[in-house]
Amino acid sequence: MKTQSVLIVDDEPDIRRVVGEILHDEGLEIDTAENAEIARSKYLARTPDLVLLDIWMPDTDGVTLLKEWKMTENAPPIVMISGHGTVETAVESVRAGAYDFLEKPISTAKLLVTIERALETRSLKDENLLLRNRLEPSSTLIGKSLTIDSLRKLVKSQAMTSRSILILGESGSGKSVVARALHRASSRESTVFHELKIASIAINTMAQRLFGKEKNGAATAGALEEAGEGILVIDEIGYLNIESQKTLLEALITGEFRAIGSTVPIALNARVIATSTENLKQKVAAGNFINDLYQHFVTNTISVPPLEEHREDIPELVDYYTKITIESEHLPFRRFSTAAVNLIRNREWPDNVRGLRTAIQQLLVTAKDEEIDADEVEVLLNSTNHALIANGATQIFATYDQPLRKAREQFERAYFLYHLNRVGGNMTELANRTGMERTHLYRKLKSLNIDPKFAKEKAGGNA
Repeated sequence: MKTQSVLIVDDEPDIRRVVGEILHDEGLEIDTAENAEIARSKYLARTPDLVLLDIWMPDTDGVTLLKEWKMTENAPPIVMISGHGTVETAVESVRAGAYDFLEKPISTAKLLVTIERALETRSLKDENLLLRNRLEPSSTLIGKSLTIDSLRKLVKSQAMTSRSILILGESGSGKSVVARALHRASSRESTVFHELKIASIAINTMAQRLFGKEKNGAATAGALEEAGEGILVIDEIGYLNIESQKTLLEALITGEFRAIGSTVPIALNARVIATSTENLKQKVAAGNFINDLYQHFVTNTISVPPLEEHREDIPELVDYYTKITIESEHLPFRRFSTAAVNLIRNREWPDNVRGLRTAIQQLLVTAKDEEIDADEVEVLLNSTNHALIANGATQIFATYDQPLRKAREQFERAYFLYHLNRVGGNMTELANRTGMERTHLYRKLKSLNIDPKFAKEKAGGNA
């Protein structure tokens, strides 16, 4: 079972020492900070389960830190410590999000009761978060960086409107998480959230999947109709064919559309969100994307930053995915050492948060001891001499210290596995992406010992 941690922030050494000793005797893990700068550093390196925070400190006051930390969704409970004449301020801090306050001199009995209740609240909050993410894909933006904080604010402001939105970002950066966060923060939270992955759909069936089809009196609903008054996410809209783009644009302008083969109009009630890893402006210039459709979406754009731009959030992401994985895989409690987290933080993650999550899951599943150290992380990532290429289920290590033919074969294997994973085993879409004939494609995959059925089964298991 995990030992719960408490961060004590107070400029008085005696308070830090005495309170720390009392709580340490209760079996809690204690860390201390004498000012806001140190407190921020320790809080960012490892989010505690609870914070004891002095209101008055020489540099930055505790209320300022409280407001900073409570902006994140998964912030721990914060108990304010107030001196003489600051009780009124302490009450105000409770209104600002503090769990409770303790007045100096601190009563041991009051301290222990408050800490026990606050930690129970934290445990319940963690359980609810784990349950929600087990029942549905994540809609939580994890991180305390200014970058993620700005993204969180933008999502909240855009959630209040009904306008179409374009979410841009690198592969694995969290575009789907942002879309779900928009849904959960909007007035449509209780409605349908429908996601249509265009990259995995054959070109000749795109229109049918999006608008529906009617033939001989039998009707099949498309994604626009299935979304109802909820939200439809058109994932990787850049892969949508031109004819479907024209029909979608008309639907967005007029507020209605028709199923393929039907003359009966259907009202468009859903809010449409599009995502793309591609540069749509370049696709417009190349004649592969309709400019008017691009203009319709681009006026409301959310750019999801790559993990490289908020690397300081990696420790919290490690903690978050550790909890999620242990819960979902029914694993015994495990934790990463500080050195291991630092190694992960300094690692390049070309597949962004998705790649980080995959690595965390694998380390937790394969770990033998309660604490995962830096050596175990280094073995998996092979960070000394190799570059890790992560593609979901397979890790491929490429090195310069080998013959060209072998290096080329490893790259080709990584390339096809990556795209096969992205299209969910759809060979038609893989052929389109790679520009190869299907016959040659099957032959190439066989020569690289790649089974397309594995990716398809994996996609089915994640659906």
